[in-house]
Amino acid sequence: MKNRVLVFAVFGLIARGVIAQTPAPVVPDWAIPGSATHKQLPPPKDFHRATVTDPTPIGIFDGQSDVGAALAPGSANYDAATKTYTIDSAGYNIWYSRDEFRFLWKRMSGDVSLAADVSFPDPNGYGDRKAVLVIRQSLDDDSKQVVVALHGLGMLQLAQRSEKGALTRDREFRIGGRGRPQGANPDSLVNDLAKRIGIEKRGTRFALFVSLEGEPMTQYGPPLELLIDGPFYVGIGFCSHLPDVVDRAVLSNLVLANKAGKVR
Repeated sequence: MKNRVLVFAVFGLIARGVIAQTPAPVVPDWAIPGSATHKQLPPPKDFHRATVTDPTPIGIFDGQSDVGAALAPGSANYDAATKTYTIDSAGYNIWYSRDEFRFLWKRMSGDVSLAADVSFPDPNGYGDRKAVLVIRQSLDDDSKQVVVALHGLGMLQLAQRSEKGALTRDREFRIGGRGRPQGANPDSLVNDLAKRIGIEKRGTRFALFVSLEGEPMTQYGPPLELLIDGPFYVGIGFCSHLPDVVDRAVLSNLVLANKAGKVR
C-alpha cells in the first residue's frame, strides 16, 4: 500500500511540474529524411555523438554498439537455434561524414570474407533503410570504413569513407522491373531482388558480392581501394534512416572467414 501511495504521489508531482519530465529528443533539421519539401543535409562538421558499446559477445561477434548514438537506442538478439541475428535500430543514416546505426562487430586483421541473408520484417519501413556488412577502422561515428548495403527498396551499395571525417562516396546498383505486380508495395521489391549480400577484403581491395535468387554469389562491379590497418572492426548492422524511429532487419546464414575468397 505504501508503494502504491508513493507512485501516485510521484505522478502528482510530475503533473504539477514539481518533478521535471525528460524532454523528448529533438531531431536536428539536417537529420530529417529528404522529401519533396525537405532536403537532407550533411551533419555539421563538428557534430558527433559518442558511440555506446556493449562488449558482451553475441553469436560470433565480440560485442555490439550504437555507433553515433542515435536518438532512440538500438538493440540486437541472436537465436542460436536458427543462427539468426535480429537488429533493431534508429539512426539518420550511414552516410556523409558520420553514421548512426546498430553494429555487431568482431576485431580482425588481414583478409576477410563476410556474407549474410537479409530480410526486413516490416513491409512499411522507410525505403532508404539499410542492412549493412561493414569493415571499419574504429567505432567512432566518423570512422574510415567500407560498407556493403542492401536498402529497403532494393538498391545495392558499395560505399567508402576514405578518411576519418571524410564524406562518403559509393557505387550504387539498382535492379528492378522483374515482374513486380503493378501497385504492389514498393518495399516488396526487396523480396524480388537480392536476398544475400557479401563483402570481401583482399589486401586493400574491397568487393561487393550478391546473390539475387539463390545462385552462387557474384561480384558486382570493380573493387574499391582503401587501406584499413588491422586490427579493425568487421560486422553486420542496420539503420532505419529515421533519426528517432526504430525499425528491424534480420540477418541469417552468416559466413565470416579470416580469408579472402570465402564469400558464399
